[in-house]
Amino acid sequence: MSIFEYNGSALIAMVGKNCFAIASDRRLGVQLQTVATDFQRIHQIHDRLFLGLSGLGTDAQTLHQRLVFRHKLYQLREERDMKPETFASLVSSILYEKRFGPYFCQPVIAGLSDEDRPFICTMDSIGAKYGVFFAFYIVSKSIAS
Repeated sequence: MSIFEYNGSALIAMVGKNCFAIASDRRLGVQLQTVATDFQRIHQIHDRLFLGLSGLGTDAQTLHQRLVFRHKLYQLREERDMKPETFASLVSSILYEKRFGPYFCQPVIAGLSDEDRPFICTMDSIGAKYGVFFAFYIVSKSIAS
């Protein structure tokens, strides 16, 4: 069994005309045993940007805390919120800098740009982006098939 499947999770994001949706399960398990049914996998970064993290629960919490910290620093320095494309690049670079001991997470980023253009993308555990320009929906799962 892969370490990605240890806690198990599934995320989906989809786009429509000037809108997006992101959804996940809330189960936190240890292999086949359910530990909690209220585990948060989707986090609001700001009003128009959401982050979903599937994979190992502890790594998801750590990565979320680092990303919130970096977004707050960006807000202080730039005096505005991050665009979804910029946030995706930030997530990718944070994941890539830990490539030799990666976070066992697969993030899904969904948001709206300033022009109300929807943006969704996902990436693997070392920050390689998928579905940035051509996807209508993306799925990230860390459960056994």
